[in-house]
Amino acid sequence: MSEARAATEKLQAELHGLGVTSAYEVGDATISVWIGLVVRYRDGFYRWQEGPVKRRHLGTDPVGCAMRVARRYKELQADIPLWWDDLARELRGRPAQDYP
Repeated sequence: MSEARAATEKLQAELHGLGVTSAYEVGDATISVWIGLVVRYRDGFYRWQEGPVKRRHLGTDPVGCAMRVARRYKELQADIPLWWDDLARELRGRPAQDYP
């Protein structure tokens, strides 16, 4: 098993433990937490993108990254950002407009 695969599996397990059960793997070392909130493991670091903004977890630990991403996931769901509607429409089409 590659380092990236093991890292994403650990992160996904940590997210699940924190109540983020909708996260799923979408590609090589990439986990989609929610539309517009994606986490990648590359070069020994967890990096995530929320809409147009890219962020990097300063450590290599899946626990710390999962805590930050889970917190941000809950914040985004509580106050859906403006970019979310445009992205949801683009990815899912108009019928999904009201379904985060």
